[in-house]
This record gives sequence, C-alpha cells and structure tokens, in this order.
Amino acid sequence: MNQRAVATVNLAAIRHNLAQVRRYAPNSRVMGAVKADAYGHGAVPVARTLEAAGIDALAVACMQEAQQLREAHIRAPIALLEGILSAEEATLAAYEGLQIVVNDFWQIELLERMPQGATLQVWFKLDSGMHRLGFPLSAVPKLRQVLQRNRSWRFCGWMTHLARADEPEVSATVEQIEAFDITLAGIAGARSIANSAGLLAWQQARRDWVRPGLMLYGASPLPGKTGRALGLRPALTLTSRLIAIREYPAGSAIGYGASYRCPETMKIGVAAVGYADGIPRSLASGAPVQVAGRPATIAGRVSMDMITLDLRAAPQARIGDEVVLWGEHAPAEIVAEHAGTLAYELFCGLTNRVQFEYVDPAA
Repeated sequence: MNQRAVATVNLAAIRHNLAQVRRYAPNSRVMGAVKADAYGHGAVPVARTLEAAGIDALAVACMQEAQQLREAHIRAPIALLEGILSAEEATLAAYEGLQIVVNDFWQIELLERMPQGATLQVWFKLDSGMHRLGFPLSAVPKLRQVLQRNRSWRFCGWMTHLARADEPEVSATVEQIEAFDITLAGIAGARSIANSAGLLAWQQARRDWVRPGLMLYGASPLPGKTGRALGLRPALTLTSRLIAIREYPAGSAIGYGASYRCPETMKIGVAAVGYADGIPRSLASGAPVQVAGRPATIAGRVSMDMITLDLRAAPQARIGDEVVLWGEHAPAEIVAEHAGTLAYELFCGLTNRVQFEYVDPAA
C-alpha cells in the first residue's frame, strides 16, 4: 500500500554533515544533539549512524531520551542537557554512565546525597547571557569548592549556551563568550560553547567541545542561508502523493475560508498530507513544493489531512505523482519562512501518522 506521507531519512547525509562539522571545527570534540527524537529524524537510527561514524558524544534533553538510546545498545557517551530531576534519576544516570549537565544547586544537593563511590560524570553549565538554565557566573568559586569536596566525581567541563548566535551582526555573542572566558580564566576544565549557529558563524566559539544539532540534519540555523550553501546535505525528505486534480475557472475559491481564489482558469491538485501529519496550518499560499520534480505552490489553507496546490507550473502532473514538501531539493528553511517558523519546528512537528523510511546509499 502506498503511504500517504513518507519521511525518508538519508543516513549518508547525516555522516556527511558530521564530517562537515569536523571540517568547521577540526580541533574540537563533537557532542551531537539527538534530543527531541533527533530533531524528528529518529533518535535510534541517527544515534547509531553517528556512533558508527565516531562521534565523541551524544546529547539528549532528559532521562527518557537517554534510556531509549541505552536500551537500543548505544554505548557512546550521552550527556543529559537538563540534568537530573530526582534522586532516582541520579542513580540511573550513574548506572548508565551518563554525563550530567548540572544547572542548579538543588541538583548538586541530589548528587551529593548519592552513596559514596558512585561514579558521577558532571558538566557545570554557566549562564553567560541566555538567562534560561545555568549557574550565574558569580557562582564559579562555589562550584570549584563543590568539585574539591567531591573528588570522586569525574568533571567533564564547563558549558554555556549562546542566545543570539544566529545573528552574526549582533554583539551579544561576543559579550557572552568574553564573559565566559573572563570568569574561567586560569581555571581547569574543558570548555563548550558553540551550538550549530555558534559553530558556523563564530570561530571563537569553537572550543574543546562543539554541540551541533540542526546542522547534523542538513539545515541552516543562519537566516538567509540554506544548508546547501553551507556544505550540508538535507537528511529528511517529506513526500506525499497527488490524490486529485481539478480544473477551476478564474475566481473560484479554494479550501477553507476561501483564502485563495484562482487568478485564472487553472488546475488545482490535492495531496494527501495535512496538519495532522505535521504540516503547519500557518503554511501560506505561495509556499513552494515540488510535484513530479516540477515546482508548484500551496494554494489555500492547509487542512487536517490535505493540502491544495497550484499546478500551473506543473501542467503534466498526474494522479499518484510524488509531492515533495521539503527535503533534498526543497530546503526546509525556505518552506519554514512561508509558515512563519523555523526548520527546527518543521522537523520536530512530524506526527506518528507519517511513515519513516531510512536509506543509506553509501553503506
């Protein structure tokens, strides 16, 4: 049976993008973000691919995500970016050999109540200006005291997160990096600053560890640039099929709310995919898609199960033809702009109604 909506993930593209990360930051170790189900790409197959390609560590948001990887026999180092939330999670993190990113003193209290001899791996996250998670920079002397009294802990290093790295013209990133560096001057421990945008746009953020996320999946975090322009390969292609083609006269209203009216007599196609599959309802008329390899655009509102398409640029379209929503030849970054969102949200928004397929042409 032909699936209505299929997400095809190219694992060779994931490997290519990891290689590009290493080209951008040849002197850094790489902690690849596979949180949020690997940004909607499938955490287990992506993590297996990255582990086989020699990635230095993986990063997840929470214990549930780490357990999924360990149960799938992923043995690479895994960092918990939000840290532990309870004594039970602290015990499990030690058992699974997870790296705990510690963000607050209450988490330190949980860890210090662990039995003597428990093997704990910890990062300390500092708030250099993101103002979300992390210790204030002024807390560094206290954190050093924590390490001195817990000498059995394995200290992984100091981490911070950039708030505006995707705005190369803004000075906030330089200010964050300088504050981080001044605070830690002369203090031992590895440093980690750069996310994907920091890695790409700010050479001074490429430290002992870099933490790419979006760029591993082939999309650009930088406005006005696609992943292709940065040497990346989109890993996920989302496709559907045409299930209807109708010709309507000029002035005909298409779809809910009559938000689109045919400017001339024209063919309208219907593809079997909608917001129940993860297509943003905000995706506006004029958003680009491909039909049988030819350009087409959204015409009218996205429905729960269907989208309607302007086929004037694809006059040879037929029932059953493939419709590409985003992917290899339809950059998700550009599609996202037409929905007033980011590629991150497109990837993470795909629902369980979408059939996932994994290909590895280089294997």
